[in-house]
Amino acid sequence: MKASIQIAHTPPADSDSGKSTPKTLDALTIPFHLPQLGDEEKAAVQKVMDSGWLTTGPVSMGFEQDFARFTGAPHAIAVNSCTAALHLALEAIGLQPGDEVLTTPYTFAATAEVVRYFDAKPCLIDIDPHTFNLSPEQLEKTKGITWNPAKAKAIIPVHFAGLPCDMDAIMDFAQRNKLYVIEDAAHALPTCYKGRMVGTLGDITAFSFYVTKTITTGEGGMITTAHGELADRMRMMRLHGISRDAWKRYSAEGSWFYEIHQPGFKYNLTDLAAAIGVEQLKKAWDMTKQRVDIAAQYDQAFGQHPALIIPPAPQEDDTTHSRHLYPLRFNPKRLRISRDAFIEEMKAAGIGTSVHFIPLHIHPYYRDTYGYQPEDLPHALNAYQQVMSLPIYSGMTEAGVEQVMDTVLRIANAHLKPELL
Repeated sequence: MKASIQIAHTPPADSDSGKSTPKTLDALTIPFHLPQLGDEEKAAVQKVMDSGWLTTGPVSMGFEQDFARFTGAPHAIAVNSCTAALHLALEAIGLQPGDEVLTTPYTFAATAEVVRYFDAKPCLIDIDPHTFNLSPEQLEKTKGITWNPAKAKAIIPVHFAGLPCDMDAIMDFAQRNKLYVIEDAAHALPTCYKGRMVGTLGDITAFSFYVTKTITTGEGGMITTAHGELADRMRMMRLHGISRDAWKRYSAEGSWFYEIHQPGFKYNLTDLAAAIGVEQLKKAWDMTKQRVDIAAQYDQAFGQHPALIIPPAPQEDDTTHSRHLYPLRFNPKRLRISRDAFIEEMKAAGIGTSVHFIPLHIHPYYRDTYGYQPEDLPHALNAYQQVMSLPIYSGMTEAGVEQVMDTVLRIANAHLKPELL
């Protein structure tokens, strides 16, 4: 009989479904997240509406150019989600049925599900217990055991919470094993690794503009790469496999004639969404600074508490953290309350939280398809059982930050084990 584990029914904050509701937000004094949108975004959307060109067009193209300059990447391709970005990346490198892709279990569904679109196998490698990022040591240890070097095609590292992975080690590993590196940077904008922007490190990088991200277009994503041939392929495949400038066919400079080169996908980003993205990108560093400031306050409040473990910070001066998430970790040996009960008390106090993430290997599909047991990836399992993500977004007020800190400390102190009082 297979071992089982109860999965908490916490709504996934990174879902592409966009099902956050006004009722949920109204019920909470401090929601888990609110996007920061201003008059600039409204004016940009109105301008697109007035132009009459709503779908992919000149604003989307301008957003790509702005994003390429922002990251320093030679090519940027706008798409309608980070899931689409990952799918196009794997298609561009020629992933085939039976191939293997190495990735982390500590991520949202999209990272591995896109591998299954090709009838390829996602090989889940355990995380570093400190950073929660993919462990280079585990990559080495599992070679020939968890994954087959003859079948492996790529590796997808995820920059969890906005802290970059050990990319030197991962790139070295990939080079020695002839693997493509496709970075899942859904959390990592803007993030620098040893002086270089995430988006310029691996072969291809996928970004998310989902509503909870530092910058948002509601739904949307971006792909960056330095490889011209891969960029051309992804541009073509994002819009039905039609030639590169298919969007121009209804404009004065375009033509009704088009050719389908491959059966592609419907992954293009609209000008309506891109207009929001253009304005959001201008504010990216300022909004990130606000997140970093909130994280510093949380660190100060929780760093010396006997039952609370704050998330790690970058170890190098030229490496930065986008602070997309603030995953506060509990020491279960020092608290008389479970993580799930702690979340319920936070909710009762009017504060929204979430859990990042329910590891892929304990979800029914991956458990039943590949025979995973919960303990097969112990660091991912332990992280899941011990973390709670706190609200952290650029529009939070000082009073809101204070309320979150006071509430966490009140609950933690009320449930400390007697020997720690």
